[in-house]
Amino acid sequence: MEESIHKAKRNPAWTRDELILALDLYLKNRHSSSGKQQPEVQALSQLLGKIGEALGLNGGGSFRNENSVYMKLSNFRRWDPEYVKDGKTGLAKGNKDEELVWNEFAGDPSKLAAVVAAIRAAVESPSPEVRELTGKDEPGIEEAEEGKVLTRLHRYRERNRALVEAKKREVLKTLDCLQCEACGFDFAKAYGPAGIGIIDIHHTKPLHTLKPGETTKLSELALLCANCHRIIHSKREWLSVEQVRALRKDWR
Repeated sequence: MEESIHKAKRNPAWTRDELILALDLYLKNRHSSSGKQQPEVQALSQLLGKIGEALGLNGGGSFRNENSVYMKLSNFRRWDPEYVKDGKTGLAKGNKDEELVWNEFAGDPSKLAAVVAAIRAAVESPSPEVRELTGKDEPGIEEAEEGKVLTRLHRYRERNRALVEAKKREVLKTLDCLQCEACGFDFAKAYGPAGIGIIDIHHTKPLHTLKPGETTKLSELALLCANCHRIIHSKREWLSVEQVRALRKDWR
């Protein structure tokens, strides 16, 4: 019984969002000792608590305390060539995504800074959108390399009914039809009256530029059939509409 209770209270694995924020702190303190009681470690612990609440991962109790944050910073040492060059190893046990996050962001400080700023803004914002970040991940939608927070914010805007209908009306005024911008498929032409008005909306704005509460421009939305939309979200490094269009041409 005690063992089952212990497992129930155990914190979930670190998300990519958390690892990205931890990597940012690690690189900023790369050449100095960062102890558990450092203000930066405590601040990150508090921020990760907010992320846990926003994503519905924090079920109460201790979540990413200072000791947990400090150990995660130590995990990154094993991927740091500057640290291991003298035979040091860092902590061996850790999340399988640590190496991936290191490879994707450690060598690109501007990209890392932009993603960190976007995650922080989303989680700390009073915007009602933040309340939409909880829930389960969607089947068929691969989490973007920027993590769950920005992925869910992106998907929330794609499903915003007012935006969807406004985009459809705008396109109908100029083209008189709703067709996929990647492959040209028109549901109404293919299925008759049953297909009228059927089309997906894809938000094209890069995830690291998303800001909570900002007004989404209709020019940032693209019409896609369900197949092409799924292809865009099928890999961790999401494709663009142009890339999907080019893939279709290559396979014809």
